[in-house]
Amino acid sequence: MSTTISSLRLLTADLPASLGRVAREPSVHRATELYVAAIEDIKSVDEFMKNSRVYNYALKAFGLEDMAYGKAFIRRILTEGVDGSGSMANRLADPRFKELAETFNFARYGSSATVFSRTKQGVVDRYLRQALELEAGSSNEGLRLALYFGRKASAVTSAYGLMGDRALLKVTQVALGLSESTSALDIERQKDLIDKRLNIADLKDPEKLDKFITRFAALWDMEQPRVSSSPIVTLVAGASSASLSIDLLQQIQKIGKRG
Repeated sequence: MSTTISSLRLLTADLPASLGRVAREPSVHRATELYVAAIEDIKSVDEFMKNSRVYNYALKAFGLEDMAYGKAFIRRILTEGVDGSGSMANRLADPRFKELAETFNFARYGSSATVFSRTKQGVVDRYLRQALELEAGSSNEGLRLALYFGRKASAVTSAYGLMGDRALLKVTQVALGLSESTSALDIERQKDLIDKRLNIADLKDPEKLDKFITRFAALWDMEQPRVSSSPIVTLVAGASSASLSIDLLQQIQKIGKRG
């Protein structure tokens, strides 16, 4: 049976080909076709929120599909934008919300917010990567976690960024030998445990990042010698990442800009 790391190497050896294959899958192709046809006609936050196909496609592209129910929260993220230091997107430790607000920047550009390539092909590219990770995780959760960590970790600037995303945190815990039970500790205590074992700056070094992911994959396979094909329990909900609940996001938000 293939190991997590061997599967990862195989999948990423020709990433464009892997993404192209996913793009041709009927459900993905249809969802993308509908999104591309509709997005440039979206001229406001209200129209974005009301068009369920655009709204759900966009949130899935940013790994926020499990937050789709929180429409008031997402509306605030988009309405406030990213230009003000006090905006919700800028205060949250999880960078995905800021990325969403930067891409669909109605606060800055108004009705012209969707004419940019980042809202068209940029979002499509994100969606395809999410779909690829979802597909990989259907047979090997560790593979999906590794792919996600490899894509997102370099943007993390502190332990809070790892703690604010359960998929990133899961990889971190496994790679550093931390028990899942540490998630129940005080937030500052969790941060200290991570900081003592990991130099966050190392995640920006491709070679060190690769070694970290390889360590995770090896330890993952040791803990789970048989790859499970059972449903995944919201570690990476929706499309390869699982965010915290809104309440917990707001808790981390209060301290997420420290360190």
